[in-house]
Amino acid sequence: MTNKGFTLFELLVTMAIIGILAAVIGGSFGNAQKKGRDARRIEDMKNIQIAMEQYYSFNNSAYPSWSADLVLGAGGQKVLEVWPIDPKNVAPYIYTWKNKSSASYCICALLENITAGNASDNDPVCVFANSSSYYCVKNQQ
Repeated sequence: MTNKGFTLFELLVTMAIIGILAAVIGGSFGNAQKKGRDARRIEDMKNIQIAMEQYYSFNNSAYPSWSADLVLGAGGQKVLEVWPIDPKNVAPYIYTWKNKSSASYCICALLENITAGNASDNDPVCVFANSSSYYCVKNQQ
């Protein structure tokens, strides 16, 4: 008499192998998503920096006093259609000025990869407690 089925042991081994593969693939996919969101944040920061520099050249060498000026077109020139939103919308992009003047700015995004930031603890414009978690752009003039 021939048995044409699988034993319980064979089924358990197969299920264990599939479970291990699913865990490995799931972990890799999660990291890829984080890297993708961080890449989007960095690109948003670069686009905001370009818009800030355009605003500066259009408005008598002064940066906007708040982020809505770029979108609403205060001073005559609208340089952004919309203010970019964080891909996960966990924290807004941080917009700060040095001494609340229009001579400099710093805009930062909180990254999920906590070692990929470019902020510095010694920067007089951008000061953060955990600077390695932030990617910042600041005035180029």
